[in-house]
Amino acid sequence: MTIQLSDHFTYQRLLRFVFPSIIMMMFTSVYGVVDGLFISNFVGKAAFAAINLIMPVDMIFGGFGFMLGTGGSALVAKTLGEQKAARAKQYFTMLIVVTLLLGILLSIIGIAIMKPVSILLGADAQMLPECVTYGRITMGFGVAFMLQNAMQSFLIIAEKPNLGLATTVAAGLTNMILDALFIAIFHWGVADAALATGLSQCVGGILPFFYFFKPNKSLLHFVKTRLEIKPILKACINGSSEMVSSVTSSIIGILYNFQLLSHAGQNGVAVYGVLMYLQFVFVSIFLGYSIGSAPIVGYHYGAGNHEELQNLFKKSVILMITIGGGMVLTAQLLAVPLSTLFVGYDTNLLMMTIRALRIATLAFLVTGLNIFVSSFFTALNNGGVSAAISFLRTFGFKLVAVLLLPPLLGLDGIWLSDVTAEAFSCLLSVLFLIINNKKYHYFMQ
Repeated sequence: MTIQLSDHFTYQRLLRFVFPSIIMMMFTSVYGVVDGLFISNFVGKAAFAAINLIMPVDMIFGGFGFMLGTGGSALVAKTLGEQKAARAKQYFTMLIVVTLLLGILLSIIGIAIMKPVSILLGADAQMLPECVTYGRITMGFGVAFMLQNAMQSFLIIAEKPNLGLATTVAAGLTNMILDALFIAIFHWGVADAALATGLSQCVGGILPFFYFFKPNKSLLHFVKTRLEIKPILKACINGSSEMVSSVTSSIIGILYNFQLLSHAGQNGVAVYGVLMYLQFVFVSIFLGYSIGSAPIVGYHYGAGNHEELQNLFKKSVILMITIGGGMVLTAQLLAVPLSTLFVGYDTNLLMMTIRALRIATLAFLVTGLNIFVSSFFTALNNGGVSAAISFLRTFGFKLVAVLLLPPLLGLDGIWLSDVTAEAFSCLLSVLFLIINNKKYHYFMQ
C-alpha cells in the first residue's frame, strides 16, 4: 500500500509512514553506540572517557546538517503542498549544495582546532592524544556526516522512507563490521573506530546523493538552480531548533563533563558516556517519529487542510505520551543488563551507571512530547517558536539544573538535571501550543 503525503492518516497509516524513519534513527543511534561499546570493552575506560569528552564537538558540527535537512524539508514540503513541484526541486537542490559547501568549510575548521579544544574541555595527558585522534578523523568525514543528516529528511519528503532506512541499515552494518574487525580482532584502537564511523557515514550520505542525481519516480531530484539567499535563510530559520538542539546539547554535555570530573573524576565521564549512548537509542524513537511526521504536517499546512492538521496533532500527542511511559518502564527494568554490557568489568563503575540510568531516564515520560512539539512548529515553518523550545529544553533549563542541583544533591543532582529540564520544557511546550492555536488551528474546535 502506497502512502502519500496528501492522504488522511489513521493510526495505522501514520505509524506505517513514520516506521522507517523511527527504525532509521534507532539504527543510526545503535551504530553510534557501537564505537563506545567496542572501545570501552576492548581498549579501556580511559579511551572511552576520551571519545565521550570530544563527541559533543562532533555533534555541534553535525547539527548543521540537521538544520538544513529539517528546515529545508519543511520548506520543500510546504512548497509541494502549494502545488509548486518545480520550485520545490530547486529548493531541494540548492540546500544540498549549501550542505556540501558548508561541510567542507566546517571539516577544515574542526581539524584545525581539535587539539586546543580538547585541552579546553579538560582532557588530561592520558586522554588528550585519543581525543585529538578520534576528533580529527571524524571531522575529516564531516561532509558525509552532514549530508547523511540532511538526506534523512529529504528522503521522507520524496516519499521514499524505505530507501532512507535501507541506506541507514547499510551504513550501520558497515560501522559494526568494521568496528568488530578493527578493534575486536585487529586491536587497532581509537583511530580505527573513528575511521569505521567515517566510512559508514559515507555510505549513509553518498548513496542517497546518487539516487537524487538522476530523474526518478519520487517527488524530488536534482535540477538546475542557483543559490538564493531568501529560501536558504528561510530553511536555516526553520531548522534553527534542530541546530540549537544539537549545539546546546553539546555545550551542556561539555558542562556535564566538567561537573562530573569535579564530582567523580574519569569514572563520572565514563558513566555519562554510557548514559548518553543509551539515551541516543531511546530518544531516537521520538526523533524518528518527529522527522517522519514533519513532512506530513508541512504538506497539510501548505495545503490549508486544518482538519487533517488537527488529526495529526491529536494522534501524535497520544502516541508520544504512551511511548514515553513505556520507555520509562523499559529503562528501569533493563538498567542492570544495559549497564553491564558497557562497564561490567568494573564494579564501582557499574553501580554508578545503574543508579544514573534509573534516575535520568525518568525524563522519557515527557521527552517525546517536547521533541514532537518543537518539530511540529518547524513543520509549520515557525522556526522561532521551535528554536525557543529547543533552546530552553536543551540549554536554558539544563544549565540552571546542572549548576544548582549538584551542590544540593551531589552526583544525583547531575542525573536529575535532565528530568528537571524536561519537566519545565513540557510546561513551556503546552504554553506555546495554547498561544499559537488561533494561528494554526491544530486543536479540535
